[in-house]
Amino acid sequence: MIKPSDLPDVVAIFPLPGALLLPRARLPLHIFEPRYLQMFEDALKTRERLIAMVQPNEVPGRGGNGLHRIGCAGRVTQFSETDDGRYLITLGGVSRFRVLREVEGFTPYRRCEVSWEGFERDLGGEEKDRRFDRPGFLDLLGRYFDARDLSADWETLKEADDELLINSLSMMLDFEPEDRQALLEAPSLSTRRETLVTLIEFQLRGGDESETMQ
Repeated sequence: MIKPSDLPDVVAIFPLPGALLLPRARLPLHIFEPRYLQMFEDALKTRERLIAMVQPNEVPGRGGNGLHRIGCAGRVTQFSETDDGRYLITLGGVSRFRVLREVEGFTPYRRCEVSWEGFERDLGGEEKDRRFDRPGFLDLLGRYFDARDLSADWETLKEADDELLINSLSMMLDFEPEDRQALLEAPSLSTRRETLVTLIEFQLRGGDESETMQ
């Protein structure tokens, strides 16, 4: 368990479009670019073994350093090396953070000074969604899967804890990068669930705003 005092002021940044990592969730990654291989090897040399996932923010006309302001750091929990020197790794989500500024240095990968303030809840135990209408949500999800000809282990979905279900679907379903960022920035599990429902309904409607989930 990582404590607040363990969180560093500067983290290695992995700016991967469309990749979403959430606290206490797991994200598999395939590392093969030389700069990110170096980042991974450097992370293993630290006690925390943290890699910070941040989505690029390169909308034309928008200023900044090309990164979204909020990301999520993950701890390397598993890894395996392929015969040709690539790595398959798993990050366990630790905490979200706010990017303060980019740090110049001699590493081939980007690093940023970050603030963990405001995300203390991420380091706690599993979050509950006490207003979660699971039957209604699973009905909506079933229509979404049918529309996209997707299959699912429905018994596992029915039995999964609230946080595991909502966060896993937020990470796995096919949403635009900006929508994934909205899911990341949701201040609570219930807000993330509401955002997830809105995104699923919007895709089912094909942009028609007339139908809402009851």
